[in-house]
Amino acid sequence: MTQPIIRVAIAGYGNLGSGAQAAINQNPDMTLVGIFSRRDPASVTLIDNSVPVYAMDDIAQYKDEIDVLILCGGSKSDLPEQGPKLAALFNIVDSFDTHAKIPEYFESLDTPAKQAGKIALLSVGWDPGLFSINRLYGEAILPVGETYTFWGKGLSQGHSDAVRRVVGVKSGVQYTLPSESAMAKVRSGEQPILSTREKHTRECYVVLEAGADEDTVRTAIVNMPDYFADYDTTVHFIDQQTFERDHGKMPHGGFVMRSGSSGTQTDTNHQALEFSLKLESNPQFTASVLVAYARAAYKMNKAGETGAKTVFDVAPGLLSPKTPAQLRKELL
Repeated sequence: MTQPIIRVAIAGYGNLGSGAQAAINQNPDMTLVGIFSRRDPASVTLIDNSVPVYAMDDIAQYKDEIDVLILCGGSKSDLPEQGPKLAALFNIVDSFDTHAKIPEYFESLDTPAKQAGKIALLSVGWDPGLFSINRLYGEAILPVGETYTFWGKGLSQGHSDAVRRVVGVKSGVQYTLPSESAMAKVRSGEQPILSTREKHTRECYVVLEAGADEDTVRTAIVNMPDYFADYDTTVHFIDQQTFERDHGKMPHGGFVMRSGSSGTQTDTNHQALEFSLKLESNPQFTASVLVAYARAAYKMNKAGETGAKTVFDVAPGLLSPKTPAQLRKELL
Protein backbone atom coordinates (compact mmCIF):
# COMPACT_ATOMS: atom_id res chain seq x y z
CA MET A 1 0.00 0.00 0.00
CA THR A 2 1.29 3.49 -0.87
CA GLN A 3 2.22 5.54 2.18
CA PRO A 4 0.45 8.93 2.42
CA ILE A 5 2.51 12.06 1.87
CA ILE A 6 2.82 13.97 5.14
CA ARG A 7 1.91 17.64 4.79
CA VAL A 8 4.39 19.68 6.85
CA ALA A 9 4.59 23.41 7.55
CA ILE A 10 7.25 25.52 9.27
CA ALA A 11 6.60 28.32 11.77
CA GLY A 12 9.54 30.72 11.84
CA TYR A 13 12.26 31.05 9.23
CA GLY A 14 15.70 31.69 10.67
CA ASN A 15 18.65 29.28 10.65
CA LEU A 16 16.49 26.48 12.08
CA GLY A 17 13.59 27.11 9.70
CA SER A 18 15.78 27.10 6.60
CA GLY A 19 17.43 23.91 7.89
CA ALA A 20 13.99 22.32 8.27
CA GLN A 21 13.12 23.23 4.69
CA ALA A 22 16.33 21.61 3.45
CA ALA A 23 15.66 18.48 5.54
CA ILE A 24 12.08 18.11 4.31
CA ASN A 25 13.40 18.24 0.74
CA GLN A 26 15.45 15.09 1.53
CA ASN A 27 12.39 13.11 2.66
CA PRO A 28 10.17 11.95 -0.22
CA ASP A 29 7.31 10.97 2.10
CA MET A 30 6.87 14.63 3.08
CA THR A 31 5.83 17.80 1.32
CA LEU A 32 6.32 21.35 2.60
CA VAL A 33 2.98 23.11 2.20
CA GLY A 34 3.97 26.49 3.61
CA ILE A 35 6.11 28.67 5.83
CA PHE A 36 4.61 31.02 8.40
CA SER A 37 6.49 34.12 9.51
CA ARG A 38 5.93 37.12 11.73
CA ARG A 39 7.81 39.16 9.13
CA ASP A 40 6.19 40.50 5.99
CA PRO A 41 5.89 37.35 3.83
CA ALA A 42 7.18 39.29 0.80
CA SER A 43 10.44 40.00 2.67
CA VAL A 44 11.26 36.34 3.48
CA THR A 45 13.89 34.81 1.19
CA LEU A 46 13.77 31.01 1.07
CA ILE A 47 16.29 28.42 -0.04
CA ASP A 48 13.54 27.20 -2.39
CA ASN A 49 11.07 29.90 -3.39
CA SER A 50 8.53 27.43 -4.79
CA VAL A 51 7.03 27.22 -1.29
CA PRO A 52 4.45 29.83 -0.26
CA VAL A 53 5.08 32.12 2.72
CA TYR A 54 2.16 33.21 4.88
CA ALA A 55 1.66 35.63 7.75
CA MET A 56 1.79 33.96 11.16
CA ASP A 57 -1.40 35.77 12.13
CA ASP A 58 -3.28 33.81 9.43
CA ILE A 59 -2.08 30.34 10.46
CA ALA A 60 -5.41 29.19 11.95
CA GLN A 61 -6.95 29.35 8.48
CA TYR A 62 -4.76 26.42 7.42
CA LYS A 63 -5.49 23.99 10.27
CA ASP A 64 -7.05 21.41 7.93
CA GLU A 65 -4.22 21.60 5.37
CA ILE A 66 -1.30 20.78 7.67
CA ASP A 67 -0.53 17.38 9.20
CA VAL A 68 2.42 18.54 11.33
CA LEU A 69 3.72 22.02 12.12
CA ILE A 70 7.43 22.38 12.98
CA LEU A 71 8.04 25.30 15.36
CA CYS A 72 11.39 26.97 14.68
CA GLY A 73 11.24 29.86 17.14
CA GLY A 74 13.48 30.49 20.13
CA SER A 75 13.07 28.88 23.53
CA LYS A 76 13.38 32.07 25.56
CA SER A 77 10.27 33.92 24.41
CA ASP A 78 8.87 32.47 21.15
CA LEU A 79 7.97 28.88 22.06
CA PRO A 80 6.46 29.52 25.52
CA GLU A 81 3.97 31.87 23.85
CA GLN A 82 3.44 30.11 20.51
CA GLY A 83 3.51 26.48 21.66
CA PRO A 84 0.28 26.33 23.70
CA LYS A 85 -1.67 28.33 21.08
CA LEU A 86 -0.49 26.25 18.15
CA ALA A 87 -0.90 22.94 20.04
CA ALA A 88 -4.63 23.74 20.10
CA LEU A 89 -4.68 23.75 16.29
CA PHE A 90 -1.99 21.39 14.96
CA ASN A 91 0.24 18.44 15.66
CA ILE A 92 3.43 20.30 16.58
CA VAL A 93 7.11 19.49 17.02
CA ASP A 94 9.63 21.89 18.59
CA SER A 95 13.17 22.04 19.96
CA PHE A 96 12.52 23.80 23.29
CA ASP A 97 15.90 23.57 25.02
CA THR A 98 15.67 25.38 28.36
CA HIS A 99 16.23 22.19 30.38
CA ALA A 100 15.06 23.54 33.74
CA LYS A 101 11.74 24.71 32.30
CA ILE A 102 10.84 21.60 30.30
CA PRO A 103 8.40 20.23 32.95
CA GLU A 104 6.34 23.42 33.04
CA TYR A 105 6.45 23.83 29.26
CA PHE A 106 5.24 20.21 28.91
CA GLU A 107 2.25 21.01 31.12
CA SER A 108 1.42 24.14 29.11
CA LEU A 109 1.16 22.04 25.92
CA ASP A 110 -0.55 18.94 27.29
CA THR A 111 -4.04 20.30 27.93
CA PRO A 112 -4.56 22.23 24.67
CA ALA A 113 -3.15 19.32 22.64
CA LYS A 114 -5.43 16.78 24.33
CA GLN A 115 -8.47 19.01 23.94
CA ALA A 116 -7.73 19.39 20.23
CA GLY A 117 -6.93 15.70 19.74
CA LYS A 118 -3.38 16.59 18.68
CA ILE A 119 0.20 15.60 19.52
CA ALA A 120 2.64 18.19 20.91
CA LEU A 121 6.16 16.75 20.70
CA LEU A 122 8.55 19.03 22.58
CA SER A 123 12.28 19.37 23.22
CA VAL A 124 13.30 17.50 20.09
CA GLY A 125 16.89 18.04 18.97
CA TRP A 126 20.21 16.65 20.07
CA ASP A 127 20.32 18.05 23.62
CA PRO A 128 17.61 17.83 24.77
CA GLY A 129 16.69 15.02 22.41
CA LEU A 130 19.18 12.42 21.22
CA PHE A 131 21.49 13.03 24.19
CA SER A 132 18.51 12.64 26.54
CA ILE A 133 17.74 9.20 25.08
CA ASN A 134 21.34 8.11 25.51
CA ARG A 135 21.41 9.31 29.12
CA LEU A 136 18.29 7.19 29.71
CA TYR A 137 19.83 4.13 28.01
CA GLY A 138 22.96 4.47 30.14
CA GLU A 139 21.10 4.70 33.44
CA ALA A 140 18.70 1.89 32.59
CA ILE A 141 21.36 -0.53 31.35
CA LEU A 142 24.06 0.31 33.92
CA PRO A 143 22.18 1.34 37.08
CA VAL A 144 25.42 1.32 39.08
CA GLY A 145 27.49 4.10 37.57
CA GLU A 146 27.69 7.77 36.60
CA THR A 147 26.54 9.71 33.53
CA TYR A 148 28.63 12.50 32.01
CA THR A 149 27.67 14.96 29.27
CA PHE A 150 30.33 16.96 27.45
CA TRP A 151 29.53 19.64 24.86
CA GLY A 152 31.72 20.77 21.98
CA LYS A 153 33.74 21.58 20.15
CA GLY A 154 30.97 23.98 19.35
CA LEU A 155 30.08 27.59 18.73
CA SER A 156 27.95 28.95 21.56
CA GLN A 157 25.60 31.66 20.33
CA GLY A 158 24.88 33.09 23.78
CA HIS A 159 28.53 33.25 24.80
CA SER A 160 29.49 34.69 21.43
CA ASP A 161 26.93 37.46 21.95
CA ALA A 162 28.49 38.14 25.36
CA VAL A 163 31.94 38.47 23.78
CA ARG A 164 30.61 40.94 21.22
CA ARG A 165 29.15 43.11 23.99
CA VAL A 166 32.61 43.76 25.44
CA VAL A 167 33.85 47.30 24.76
CA GLY A 168 36.53 47.20 22.06
CA VAL A 169 35.28 44.04 20.31
CA LYS A 170 34.34 44.46 16.64
CA SER A 171 33.62 40.78 15.90
CA GLY A 172 33.80 37.71 18.10
CA VAL A 173 32.84 34.09 18.57
CA GLN A 174 33.25 31.61 21.41
CA TYR A 175 33.73 27.86 21.20
CA THR A 176 33.07 25.39 24.03
CA LEU A 177 35.63 22.57 24.14
CA PRO A 178 35.29 19.35 26.15
CA SER A 179 38.27 18.49 28.34
CA GLU A 180 40.20 15.59 26.81
CA SER A 181 41.73 14.71 30.18
CA ALA A 182 38.32 14.63 31.89
CA MET A 183 36.88 12.41 29.15
CA ALA A 184 39.90 10.10 29.42
CA LYS A 185 39.20 9.66 33.14
CA VAL A 186 35.59 8.70 32.43
CA ARG A 187 36.60 6.28 29.69
CA SER A 188 39.08 4.62 32.03
CA GLY A 189 36.30 3.73 34.46
CA GLU A 190 37.31 6.13 37.26
CA GLN A 191 33.83 7.73 37.61
CA PRO A 192 35.38 11.04 38.71
CA ILE A 193 33.57 13.95 40.34
CA LEU A 194 34.22 16.81 37.91
CA SER A 195 33.83 20.54 38.49
CA THR A 196 32.56 22.93 35.84
CA ARG A 197 36.12 24.08 35.13
CA GLU A 198 37.37 20.51 34.79
CA LYS A 199 34.76 19.45 32.20
CA HIS A 200 35.03 22.23 29.62
CA THR A 201 37.28 25.04 28.42
CA ARG A 202 36.31 28.08 26.37
CA GLU A 203 38.11 29.56 23.39
CA CYS A 204 37.36 33.01 21.94
CA TYR A 205 38.32 34.51 18.59
CA VAL A 206 38.13 38.30 18.58
CA VAL A 207 38.59 41.13 16.09
CA LEU A 208 39.37 44.37 17.91
CA GLU A 209 37.93 47.78 17.19
CA ALA A 210 40.53 50.27 16.02
CA GLY A 211 42.55 51.49 19.01
CA ALA A 212 41.27 48.84 21.45
CA ASP A 213 43.77 47.29 23.86
CA GLU A 214 44.26 43.49 23.77
CA ASP A 215 44.97 43.09 27.48
CA THR A 216 41.94 45.16 28.50
CA VAL A 217 39.60 43.18 26.25
CA ARG A 218 41.10 39.83 27.31
CA THR A 219 40.69 40.70 31.01
CA ALA A 220 37.07 41.78 30.50
CA ILE A 221 36.24 38.49 28.75
CA VAL A 222 37.96 35.96 31.01
CA ASN A 223 36.57 37.58 34.18
CA MET A 224 32.98 37.91 32.94
CA PRO A 225 30.65 36.37 35.58
CA ASP A 226 28.14 33.68 34.50
CA TYR A 227 29.93 33.26 31.18
CA PHE A 228 33.71 32.85 31.48
CA ALA A 229 34.85 33.37 35.07
CA ASP A 230 34.24 29.72 36.01
CA TYR A 231 36.19 28.33 33.04
CA ASP A 232 39.72 28.30 31.70
CA THR A 233 39.30 30.71 28.80
CA THR A 234 41.73 31.51 25.99
CA VAL A 235 41.29 34.62 23.82
CA HIS A 236 42.81 34.73 20.33
CA PHE A 237 43.03 38.05 18.46
CA ILE A 238 42.68 37.81 14.68
CA ASP A 239 41.92 40.11 11.74
CA GLN A 240 38.49 40.52 10.14
CA GLN A 241 39.42 38.59 6.99
CA THR A 242 40.51 35.55 9.02
CA PHE A 243 37.38 35.83 11.15
CA GLU A 244 35.08 35.79 8.12
CA ARG A 245 37.01 32.95 6.47
CA ASP A 246 37.28 30.61 9.46
CA HIS A 247 34.36 31.40 11.78
CA GLY A 248 31.26 31.78 9.62
CA LYS A 249 29.75 28.35 10.29
CA MET A 250 27.90 27.05 13.35
CA PRO A 251 29.60 23.77 14.33
CA HIS A 252 28.75 21.89 17.51
CA GLY A 253 28.61 18.44 19.00
CA GLY A 254 29.47 16.57 22.15
CA PHE A 255 29.48 13.30 24.06
CA VAL A 256 27.21 11.39 26.44
CA MET A 257 29.09 8.80 28.51
CA ARG A 258 27.90 6.28 31.07
CA SER A 259 30.61 4.68 33.14
CA GLY A 260 29.38 1.80 35.26
CA SER A 261 29.95 -1.71 36.51
CA SER A 262 28.23 -5.06 36.30
CA GLY A 263 28.61 -8.33 38.15
CA THR A 264 29.03 -8.94 41.88
CA GLN A 265 31.20 -7.53 44.64
CA THR A 266 33.76 -10.24 43.99
CA ASP A 267 33.49 -10.26 40.20
CA THR A 268 33.04 -6.69 38.92
CA ASN A 269 33.55 -5.57 35.34
CA HIS A 270 33.79 -2.00 34.10
CA GLN A 271 31.30 -1.23 31.30
CA ALA A 272 30.95 1.97 29.30
CA LEU A 273 28.46 3.48 26.88
CA GLU A 274 29.36 6.45 24.70
CA PHE A 275 27.42 8.46 22.13
CA SER A 276 28.96 11.35 20.23
CA LEU A 277 28.08 13.96 17.63
CA LYS A 278 30.34 16.11 15.46
CA LEU A 279 28.26 18.67 13.61
CA GLU A 280 29.33 21.17 10.98
CA SER A 281 25.98 22.95 11.27
CA ASN A 282 24.13 22.84 14.58
CA PRO A 283 20.83 24.32 13.25
CA GLN A 284 20.75 22.08 10.18
CA PHE A 285 21.29 18.93 12.25
CA THR A 286 18.70 20.00 14.83
CA ALA A 287 16.26 20.65 11.97
CA SER A 288 16.93 17.17 10.59
CA VAL A 289 16.03 15.68 13.98
CA LEU A 290 12.84 17.77 14.07
CA VAL A 291 11.79 16.51 10.65
CA ALA A 292 12.26 12.85 11.63
CA TYR A 293 10.19 13.40 14.77
CA ALA A 294 7.53 15.22 12.74
CA ARG A 295 7.00 11.90 10.96
CA ALA A 296 6.67 10.18 14.33
CA ALA A 297 4.18 12.78 15.60
CA TYR A 298 2.04 12.21 12.51
CA LYS A 299 2.07 8.43 12.97
CA MET A 300 1.32 8.66 16.70
CA ASN A 301 -1.62 10.96 16.15
CA LYS A 302 -2.99 8.72 13.37
CA ALA A 303 -2.83 5.87 15.91
CA GLY A 304 -5.01 7.87 18.30
CA GLU A 305 -2.42 9.36 20.65
CA THR A 306 -2.85 12.91 21.90
CA GLY A 307 -1.23 15.35 24.32
CA ALA A 308 2.31 16.46 25.05
CA LYS A 309 5.10 13.96 24.39
CA THR A 310 8.90 13.89 24.55
CA VAL A 311 11.53 11.75 22.85
CA PHE A 312 11.14 9.27 25.71
CA ASP A 313 7.61 8.49 24.45
CA VAL A 314 8.54 7.83 20.81
CA ALA A 315 9.36 4.32 19.58
CA PRO A 316 12.46 4.47 17.33
CA GLY A 317 10.71 2.76 14.42
CA LEU A 318 8.28 5.68 14.13
CA LEU A 319 11.12 7.96 13.02
CA SER A 320 11.69 5.99 9.83
CA PRO A 321 9.70 6.12 6.61
CA LYS A 322 10.30 2.37 6.26
CA THR A 323 7.71 -0.20 7.27
CA PRO A 324 8.23 -2.36 10.38
CA ALA A 325 8.90 -5.34 8.08
CA GLN A 326 11.59 -3.39 6.21
CA LEU A 327 13.23 -2.32 9.47
CA ARG A 328 13.30 -5.88 10.79
CA LYS A 329 14.88 -7.13 7.57
CA GLU A 330 17.34 -4.29 6.90
CA LEU A 331 18.39 -2.84 10.25
CA LEU A 332 17.69 -5.35 13.02
